[in-house]
Amino acid sequence: MTNNTQKILNATVIIAALGYFVDVYDLILFLIIGKKSLVDLYPQWAGQPILLEQFQHLLDLQMIGMLIGGIAWGMIGDKKGRLAVLLGSIICYSLSNLANAFVTDMTWYEIFRFIAGFGLAGELGAGVCLVAELMDKNKRGLGTMVVAALGVFGAVVAALVSEFISWKTSYIIGGVLGFGLLFLRIGVFESAMFQKEHANMIRQGNFLMMFTSIDRFKRFAQAILLGLPTWFVIGLLVARAPEIAKAQNIQGAIAQNICILLAYAGLVFGDFASGSASQLMRSRKKAFALFYTLCTLMMLLYLNLNSVSSTLFYTAIFALGFSVGFWAIFVTNASEQFGINLRATSTISVPNFARGSLVPIAWVFKQTAIATGNMITSFYWVGGIIMVITFATLYFVRETFARDLDFYER
Repeated sequence: MTNNTQKILNATVIIAALGYFVDVYDLILFLIIGKKSLVDLYPQWAGQPILLEQFQHLLDLQMIGMLIGGIAWGMIGDKKGRLAVLLGSIICYSLSNLANAFVTDMTWYEIFRFIAGFGLAGELGAGVCLVAELMDKNKRGLGTMVVAALGVFGAVVAALVSEFISWKTSYIIGGVLGFGLLFLRIGVFESAMFQKEHANMIRQGNFLMMFTSIDRFKRFAQAILLGLPTWFVIGLLVARAPEIAKAQNIQGAIAQNICILLAYAGLVFGDFASGSASQLMRSRKKAFALFYTLCTLMMLLYLNLNSVSSTLFYTAIFALGFSVGFWAIFVTNASEQFGINLRATSTISVPNFARGSLVPIAWVFKQTAIATGNMITSFYWVGGIIMVITFATLYFVRETFARDLDFYER
């Protein structure tokens, strides 16, 4: 192992990556086993419309929890420290994971999915914020790349685990993994930048500051909009892959869990590739542009796979996941756009607002599908609009590669 590799793979990076791994494990686990668990609790719902309705209801509660948690944990991260979020968020979602394994009715399931969402909101942003402030400015992109890429691998593990064990045991594994991380975090140190800011009594973690300056609001909105393609692809194109396959007369059965596994496997490789590209080109914006272009091409290819084999369809799912593997530079950009006293607020809330964008995107898709009477046509319209928005946003975003992060928002 080279000296440079040792500096990148330090304890903070590894533990932040493992924290995000458990975070993604739980997030994707519910998408895979949610319906199965509801059928176990309410056998009469099997094959009925109410099953999808209640699953979507639980998913919505989780997303609401993530949106609220994104703001709350961000403020805590700037007021109390990045480590406070890493510890608090993992306790929150580990306990809720364990609790989800023992729910007996819909009411308790609703409560614990909301709490899980709230807890899940803090892990990635706090880890990235801490890594960005502790590492050399020329190499921090590599550190956040490792965090994002290894973390996303949690989705692959969730898909594999759910194939062989019960939904209850799957939840218990997530909870146990989370508590195991608490012991590893004993040796992680707080950011020196935060400690200096905290000692100077600078105004910290005020979410409303995002809206008291036109410049700050623009940076905040731009940071969120850059993540729209990821959730359009994962939340619609991949989530509805079986329906798309049917509309395109794909030869052979298409399994939802395999689609999720392959898409997130592609994301893992994409995060490594986008992070590396950003370092090589010494630019976040150029790496975004490269992957946005690839994403556009892959969406066009994916929506034109008529009457091909299931193997080719699955390969396209993997490639589609790879094309939105810019999550690493997405969260890195969010951390680099803001000063120390709002950095945790932005880095934690931005990914959760981007995740939450799936709700209005899905609504627009539904209305477009009704208007056109064709699901594939609707994908073209909504996907095209999203890519136009993100390319336009990218044009105006500030370049942040190797930016000195030791500054404040006033």
